[in-house]
Amino acid sequence: MGSLYVALIHYPVYDKNHDVVTSAVTNIDVHDIARSCCTYGVAGFYVVTPVDALRALVRRIMHHWADGDGHDYNPTRSEALALVHLEASLEGVEIDIEARHGRLPLLVSTSARSHQTGADAATVPITYDDLRARLDGATGAGDGESADQPWLLLLGTGWGLTEEVLDRCRYALGPLRGPSAYNHLSVRAAAAIILDRLRCPR
Repeated sequence: MGSLYVALIHYPVYDKNHDVVTSAVTNIDVHDIARSCCTYGVAGFYVVTPVDALRALVRRIMHHWADGDGHDYNPTRSEALALVHLEASLEGVEIDIEARHGRLPLLVSTSARSHQTGADAATVPITYDDLRARLDGATGAGDGESADQPWLLLLGTGWGLTEEVLDRCRYALGPLRGPSAYNHLSVRAAAAIILDRLRCPR
């Protein structure tokens, strides 16, 4: 089975005016996504921001639950927060995973909007069932893949990952859809749904 990692990207992302910005790190996103990652057997959860002060905030959160009063108060929260890693850029995440596995991860994008790609684009749309089968090793590996391939699932903040980031990904998961036209899940809710689709035992 390939190792699955998750990265929460705070830069580069869009704001509501489609400008490229750095979004703020939200305490509850770090906690809740880490808990989802721990529940569904994710190998590591990266919080990605170039802002030193925001990385320092996450370090304080991690310290509280790893070594501070939080460790004794809620050990299960400590277990989840132990999965959290900090990086200043997506490239830093890729380098760290490469150091762990000896090869770069395959990037998989998520988005609340459909990502349009041209006929010669490197990014390939993939269904949840197909990605699940690849992660489980139930289907043949694609071009450049192996049974122990590391995978990196990208979650956007703000108003989503930029086109530049989406175009770097090997695969693109489609938007989560409900029965209504409303399509504005929080990133932590989306992360839990996506991980359940990809990792929940069948």
